[in-house]
Amino acid sequence: MSSPALPVPAALGRLERLALAGGGVFLLATLAGLALDREQFFRSWLFAFLFWLGFGVGSLGLALLNQLTGGLWGAVPRRFHEAAARTIPYMALAFLPVLLGATSLYPWAGPAAAADELLRRKAAYLNLPFFALRAGVYFVVWGVLGHLLSAWSARQDERHDEAAAGRLRGLSGVGLVVLSATTTFAAIDWGMSLAPHWFSTIYGVLFIVGWTLSALAFTIVLLANLAGEPPFDAALRPVTVHDLGKLLLAFTMLWAYVNFSQFLIIWSGNISEETPFYVRRLQGGWQLVAIALLVFHFALPFALLLSRPLKRNARSLAAVAWLMLAMQLLDLYWLIAPDLLGRDSLTLPLRAHWLDLTAVLGVGGFWLYLFARQARARAVLPLGDPEVRALLATPARAEAH
Repeated sequence: MSSPALPVPAALGRLERLALAGGGVFLLATLAGLALDREQFFRSWLFAFLFWLGFGVGSLGLALLNQLTGGLWGAVPRRFHEAAARTIPYMALAFLPVLLGATSLYPWAGPAAAADELLRRKAAYLNLPFFALRAGVYFVVWGVLGHLLSAWSARQDERHDEAAAGRLRGLSGVGLVVLSATTTFAAIDWGMSLAPHWFSTIYGVLFIVGWTLSALAFTIVLLANLAGEPPFDAALRPVTVHDLGKLLLAFTMLWAYVNFSQFLIIWSGNISEETPFYVRRLQGGWQLVAIALLVFHFALPFALLLSRPLKRNARSLAAVAWLMLAMQLLDLYWLIAPDLLGRDSLTLPLRAHWLDLTAVLGVGGFWLYLFARQARARAVLPLGDPEVRALLATPARAEAH
C-alpha cells in the first residue's frame, strides 16, 4: 500500500536556489583566497568543513535515536534528518582540500615532525596514508548508515510494514554505537591532532554533543519556517515543538557539562602537557570568546528554555535555535583556531580572517543546496510511521495544557 503524495513546501525550493547562487559566489571568493594565502585557505576550509559536516552527522544521530525511542519530536522532521544524512557522501568531496592541505594544517604531517621525539612515537597512527584511510572509513560507515536508514524508512512508507520498524530499531541500536565511535575518532583525527602534544579523553564527546546540538537547532529553525505551509501546518503541533524545546534544553546543559568537565579536570590537574590548551584560550582576547560562550551558549539559552510558553512557540524557539547555531560556530572556532594560528605560542592574540567567513558561507551554501535537493526528492513526512498517521488523523486544535 503506497502513501498518498504530499506537497513539497515551496520554502525548500527557495532554499535550494538561494543556497546554490549564494554558496557559489562565496566558494569562488574562497578559492580566490587560495592564490592569495594558501595556508590561511586550508585553515579556513577545515573550520568550515567541520562546522557543516556536523549538520549531517548530527542529523544521522538524531534519526537513529528517534528510531529507538519513538516520539513525534523526531518523527515529524525525520525526512529532513534523513536528507541531511544523505549529504555526508558529498561532504567527502569537501574533505579533499583538508587532505591536500594536511602538511600545512597538522604538525605531524609536516617535515618538522621528524625532529620531534613524541611525534615520531605517534607516527604509526599519525601519518598521511593512514589518516586518509581512516577518513575514508568514516565516510563509508556514515554513508552506509544514512543510506540504509533512508531506504528502510521509505520501504516502511510504501508497505506500512511493522517488520520494517523492527529492522530500523535494530539498525539504530548498532548504528548509534558505531556512529559514536567513528565520530570520536574523526574528532581526534581532524581536531585534536592539530595539537598532537595535547590530549583529552572527552574531546570526541565535545564533537558528538556539538554536532547533535547543531543538527537539532537547524531542525527547529527549518520547521519554524515551514510551519505555515502544508503539510507542516497540520503536522507541526505545539506538543512537538515543546518536545524539541526540551531536547534543545537538555543538549544545552549537556554541552555545558562536558565542557566544564574537561576544563575542571585539566585545570585542577595542572599537568604541563594538558594545561596549555586553556592557557592559550584564556588570554590574548580569547577569554572574551570564552565569556561569550558561557553567557550566550549556556546561561542565556538555559534561562530562556526554562519557559514553557517559549518552548511551545515555534517562532520563539527558532530565535533561540538561531542563537545556538551562531554560538556553535563560535565554539568551534574557539576549539580549533588557536591551534591552527599559533601552536608554539601561549600568548596568541585573538584574530580572524575574511576567508573564515567566505569559507563558512561557501561550504554552507554547498551543504544547504545538497540538503534542500535531497529533502525535495522524497516525501517530507514519514506516513508509514503509526505516530505520524495518528497525528494527521487528529484535527489540530488549541492546546490548553
